[in-house]
Amino acid sequence: MNRIAKACSGSLRSCWLLALAWCAAASGWAQEAPAVRLRVVGGLAGVSQYTVHEERFWASELARLSKGRYSASIVPFNKAGVPGSEMLNLMKLGVIPMGTALLSQVANDNPDLAAPDLAGLSQDMPTLRRITAAYRPVLEEALRERFNVQLLAVYVYPAQSIFCRHALQQLSDLRGRRIRVSGASQADLVRALDAIPVTTEFTEIVSNITSGSADCAITGTMSGNLIGLHRHTTHLYSTPINWGLGVFGVNRDAWNAMPAELRTLLLAELPRLETAVWSEAERETLGGVACNTGKGECVHGTPGRMTWVRASAADQRLLRELFRTRVLPRWVERCGDDCARLWEQTIGAALAPAPEGPAR
Repeated sequence: MNRIAKACSGSLRSCWLLALAWCAAASGWAQEAPAVRLRVVGGLAGVSQYTVHEERFWASELARLSKGRYSASIVPFNKAGVPGSEMLNLMKLGVIPMGTALLSQVANDNPDLAAPDLAGLSQDMPTLRRITAAYRPVLEEALRERFNVQLLAVYVYPAQSIFCRHALQQLSDLRGRRIRVSGASQADLVRALDAIPVTTEFTEIVSNITSGSADCAITGTMSGNLIGLHRHTTHLYSTPINWGLGVFGVNRDAWNAMPAELRTLLLAELPRLETAVWSEAERETLGGVACNTGKGECVHGTPGRMTWVRASAADQRLLRELFRTRVLPRWVERCGDDCARLWEQTIGAALAPAPEGPAR
């Protein structure tokens, strides 16, 4: 504890993080002899990525696959008292040996990590897959060099679409409305539409809508249904604004301390888990639309009666144009010229000839 007291001469945030690190180390966070029991912080509670895939894998499949030699406990980050914006810093310290970080939440301090999921960039899943594959080596290097984290998987949530309390037929109808956003690039797009971004946590969406603090909310099609957003909004603009990418990784010191057999098992199984999460996100994007609108089969959610608004060809062009002229340049401003060059070498090359490079 004396080391922590001495370190606390710095910022309060540093003191808090160091105290957590000391407590975690003292309690034997990663291993319990004689068997290895991992402690995992997963994604958002209540959505299928967590309940159907992450929780099942860590809570039961790992023990089954290893014949009981290895096991894990998992808690969703929004129920673990973990600030999403601090996830990578806590993993760097080893406070959280294995965890999931949403790129939108860590991008304020690390804008380069936001690149593959900028608002307006991917209007469909195939495009998102190409972009993510092109940028994955950048994510791996950044996590390794900056946070001492080994990237093990990249997760995705269903399409982030627009739920509104009042009628809309096209993007221009959003002018002047207060719209819930989850990150900087969504806010850039909302401002480009002459609307007002309201940054709130996922758990606060319904209360913001019902209180009138927000007129609309950008969130996952199925995620919104599961929290009952369809009961408080009337129109669903289903074209993806973005998707909600997250990275799952492990502190490299904790990784190197694991038995080689366990590392081999995780390297074999986590790509399968990642594939299942992506497939689920694609299904739930469509399933969320069906549930919210009552048009089609609603399997995991609650049928609603929202008006389904599909983007016209003109709106699709507008979204691409606003991305090129407003969202991408604003990201470059936050990230710097090195990011502009990185964009051209990775995502820009994967999408060539469109979208065009950052407007200067």
